[in-house]
Amino acid sequence: MNSLQRSQDFISGLTVDRPPFHPILMRFAAQYAGVKYKDFCLSYKHKCETNILCATDFSYDWVNVMSDAYAEASAYGTKLTYPENNLPQVTEYLIKEINDVDNLSVLKVRDHSRLIARVDEVREFNRLVGDTQFICGWVEGPLAAYCDIRDLSAACMDMYENPEKLKIALNVMTESAIGFITEQVKAGAHCIGIGDAVCSLISPDLYQEFIFPLEKALIDHTHSLNAMVKLHICGNTTAILPDMIKTGADIVDIDHLVTSMGDFMQLFSAKQVPSGNSDPVSVIRDGNPQSIEKSVLHCFNVTDGRGIVSAGCEIPPDTSTENFRAYSEAARSLAKYY
Repeated sequence: MNSLQRSQDFISGLTVDRPPFHPILMRFAAQYAGVKYKDFCLSYKHKCETNILCATDFSYDWVNVMSDAYAEASAYGTKLTYPENNLPQVTEYLIKEINDVDNLSVLKVRDHSRLIARVDEVREFNRLVGDTQFICGWVEGPLAAYCDIRDLSAACMDMYENPEKLKIALNVMTESAIGFITEQVKAGAHCIGIGDAVCSLISPDLYQEFIFPLEKALIDHTHSLNAMVKLHICGNTTAILPDMIKTGADIVDIDHLVTSMGDFMQLFSAKQVPSGNSDPVSVIRDGNPQSIEKSVLHCFNVTDGRGIVSAGCEIPPDTSTENFRAYSEAARSLAKYY
């Protein structure tokens, strides 16, 4: 059974040989492949080569386009610098005053180099591994996209001080994401990830008012294109996790700060699965083969075997190759329970 079939069948509730292994690798992957992180972010060919190398060497079941959160922000006009071997840094946010929202317009993929590059990357993945690997595209969720063009503190204050202007901006973000999703699915993405991590910082009421309908619109649109959806909100999402599941996302990421995935399993439909939730730092980076295997087995048990093997968020770049290989082996060892 190849990785594409394993991932799609598992999510759909069909019989597979083991749960899929979908670790989130960005800086670790670049470091393992000897690629400068600037190139990993800005060169889709480097990112494709790196992902395929790591998927092959560590036997995991997807490839993805994640590198940094700023593709859309760059297209809108936020100014960034890209250090050689570190995360991109914002030098100037686009939205300085709330009335700047009036100047926002929906992004057209063909007009922006970083959006074009992501579509090209999906197309390259499809050319190289499309029949064997689960290809995951990516868009920023509405609130995350807004925070990337507006300082985080100011964005949160806008919920209270400028809610109507914020809703205008979030609708622009959503419409832009719909177009971006469409182009990635056309290029060969089997799944679209929606990253809206900042939502773990807001209340359930605010999530319902500002974000839930927009994320659901993105998910419904993706489903209309016959692609799956992964909803990624890292952090402690305990309070909003029931609503995250109600969005209808096929894969719902659950971070280690949620103390038990098992408490939410009855909320998932037959064709939805959680992904997580080993601690990427204390378990994967700082643990040993025994503690890693224990964590993977615990997640398997509390989800009754219905969880994708993953940490709740990115594997730290300074994780040893030995520990990550032990993580891969622990994921594959679940086959003995099938």
